Amino acid sequence: MRHGDKINNLGRKKAHRDALMSNMASQLITHKRIVTTLAKARALRTYVEPLITKTKKSASKEEIMHQHRIVFSYLNDKAAVKELFTVVGPKVASRPGGYTRIIKLGIRVGDNAETAMIELVDFNEIYGKGIGEAAASAKKTRRGSSKKKAAEAAPKAEEAPAESKEEKSAE
Repeated sequence: MRHGDKINNLGRKKAHRDALMSNMASQLITHKRIVTTLAKARALRTYVEPLITKTKKSASKEEIMHQHRIVFSYLNDKAAVKELFTVVGPKVASRPGGYTRIIKLGIRVGDNAETAMIELVDFNEIYGKGIGEAAASAKKTRRGSSKKKAAEAAPKAEEAPAESKEEKSAE
């Protein structure tokens, strides 16, 4: 029985699983988004988010170098570590967690596996802050429009009877 065993083994031995997660994390950091199966994406999220947390600036240079060495021991890719600390780290410095987003894509034709795209949240232009603010300002609600319509209709209603009274008195 697997009581309390929360890790998804993905049908692999530990060494194979570690190599898989290391390679996928390096590719995610380099390309900012990857498409994989849903199970691998969920496992990758738990693997890569603590690494991204380690990129937040520490007080001393020794601590920063120590964090570099820890992250390199997980990724084994010098270019990915450099990208993580120079590009990704400063961009997510203000975010208190939740650095990745998983979007389900449907099933794969060949083996019917459920696929998903995992991406770094701050590097998506579609869900970016600039577009979100523009969409929020352009958003129209039904409540606001009904009040405006009622306010516009009220003067028109008052004008119509006044015109009819004037017309009747002129006749």
